[in-house]
Amino acid sequence: MIIRGQLIVRVPVRPRSRTVSPQAFFLRDGPRCLPSRRIAGALISGPRSVDFVLANRQRLRVEMDSDCPTLDFYGGFYLQPSDEQLCADRDVIRTRMGGSCKIEKFHLLEPRRGG
Repeated sequence: MIIRGQLIVRVPVRPRSRTVSPQAFFLRDGPRCLPSRRIAGALISGPRSVDFVLANRQRLRVEMDSDCPTLDFYGGFYLQPSDEQLCADRDVIRTRMGGSCKIEKFHLLEPRRGG
């Protein structure tokens, strides 16, 4: 007998906030993998990038590979990590309309202080 489980995570998306400018954050190197259960939501940050809002209110920018067409992430998207970890250079983001893009890299977004 073979039992195979499959995890599908639906991520709600909000449009980019006009009150938070892109210059409000420093981009740092992020982790190679992220536990998918930490993702609380997402914000559209560009034609080939999405910001994950994590359960601890931290943000990670997901950069898609250069072959990724501009996709409609506004309706939400799905993740199908094979081991409950979402990893760069391995996993993809799938739109509700059927398109997909490979995750190239994660960037940690750190808020700028003052200024």
